[in-house]
Amino acid sequence: MPIASDIALDISKFYPGNVTESTKKAAALLENITTTGPRWWEVDIKKYREMRELGQTSLPKPIYLTGAFDGTVPSRDAGRDIPIRIYKPDNGQPSKGVFLHFHGGGFVLATHKHSDSTLREYANACQLTAISVGYRLAPEHPYPAAVHDAIDVAEYMVDHAVEVYGAPLCFIGGESAGACLVALSALQLIRSRPSYKLSGLVLPYGLFDLGLSLPAMAASTKPLMINLEIMERFNSAYVPGMSTAERKRPCVSPLYEDLRGLVAACTFGSLPPALFLCGTEDPLLDDTILMSSKWSIAGGEAIVKIYPGATHGFTLFPGLPVADEARAVTLDFMMEKLSGSA
Repeated sequence: MPIASDIALDISKFYPGNVTESTKKAAALLENITTTGPRWWEVDIKKYREMRELGQTSLPKPIYLTGAFDGTVPSRDAGRDIPIRIYKPDNGQPSKGVFLHFHGGGFVLATHKHSDSTLREYANACQLTAISVGYRLAPEHPYPAAVHDAIDVAEYMVDHAVEVYGAPLCFIGGESAGACLVALSALQLIRSRPSYKLSGLVLPYGLFDLGLSLPAMAASTKPLMINLEIMERFNSAYVPGMSTAERKRPCVSPLYEDLRGLVAACTFGSLPPALFLCGTEDPLLDDTILMSSKWSIAGGEAIVKIYPGATHGFTLFPGLPVADEARAVTLDFMMEKLSGSA
């Protein structure tokens, strides 16, 4: 009998022959967008953000939904509040829980107001109050500003969500740099609110190693929304002056957290279930594979979905089959965890 591996991967997901034509076309379109549009580091950052609002970059103009509304959460800093964007289920029925969202953008770009469509989908499909966080952005506010804001909002929701929104905090999710904030805030909750158990985390194409030294990232040159050069630009704004070793501290890069030690010290002895999604053409593929593996080794449930040929940000392409598949998996994951906690 052949020797069986103790770690199993569906290697068919990595075969180039399994990349669909629609996924290839999306990658080609994204490469063109990345190379032809204005670059934020070549344009004054304030000017670039204004251009983004007007639809003058290579990305579509943001869509704001009338069903979404703004709010605030207290900050640890006296006299300052953290802005949030809220979407409640359209049917007017009571919410089953709160989904807390941290947007992507390399800690530099986008805002909590750019996620209305995502919030609406989570709110209506899962009967949740979906909330996106307006954490402070670099270069005006480098590390640890974004992390502090993410933790402050997560802790506030644990303490006050039932009182304010009529339902408990159940999920935390976010894309790319947002996934980094998801992991850091969720792990901090284990320390500061050890008796609180989240229903789950949603982590599409997460950035978990700001050292940018994992092989997939270190070798990335093709401009598919991000590559090593582009990520170094983001790092120069978010963690300026930090050495690679400093960027690998667990408080900056959650990949280096002692997850097993953290679990051993927590009240209920486990990490929250986590859904990891990533495409094989994403420079953050190794981040997903290693972080999810560490999650499993520490005893947490880690569901990993790999999409052949998909690039960074692939879930943002409306109508792209792999994007639709990933969104369906995400909703199924949340519904499953909600029914399990009922």
